[in-house]
Amino acid sequence: MKKLEFILNGKAVTCEVADNELLNEALRNRFAVTSVKEGCSIGECGTCTVLIDDEPHYSCLTLASKVQDKDVKTVEYLGRADLLHPLQESFISHGAVQCGFCTPGMLLVAYSLLLKNPEPSDEQIKEAMSGNLCRCTGYVQIVEAVKDAAPVFQRKS
Repeated sequence: MKKLEFILNGKAVTCEVADNELLNEALRNRFAVTSVKEGCSIGECGTCTVLIDDEPHYSCLTLASKVQDKDVKTVEYLGRADLLHPLQESFISHGAVQCGFCTPGMLLVAYSLLLKNPEPSDEQIKEAMSGNLCRCTGYVQIVEAVKDAAPVFQRKS
């Protein structure tokens, strides 16, 4: 076991991890972060997406030890049930959430994109989302949700 220290959703955390422990396992089992899903375990669906230093990463392919001294964000960072982030509000109002399984990863990818590009085109949004699969909504609602959230996101971030 190895001591791991990093920032999780704005708070300094510490835990012990095995050398081969994956980040999604550590987040779920050691910190009870249930938004990080395990869909495919091979980095194809995006349901396990987290932000590491504001860049999207598949936590099912990332060793937990790789986040030593890094900033890790999950969807819990964005908002709470009683105080949603503008991206979350936009996804809801556009019907970009149905079953919700892919939503945390989609929101984090959108957050990362809008940090870098305050006015992304439809194509840029689609490209950013290309690593996240959604079998319920299709992608039109997701693209519209990101576009509509962009101006509010810039004012609140």
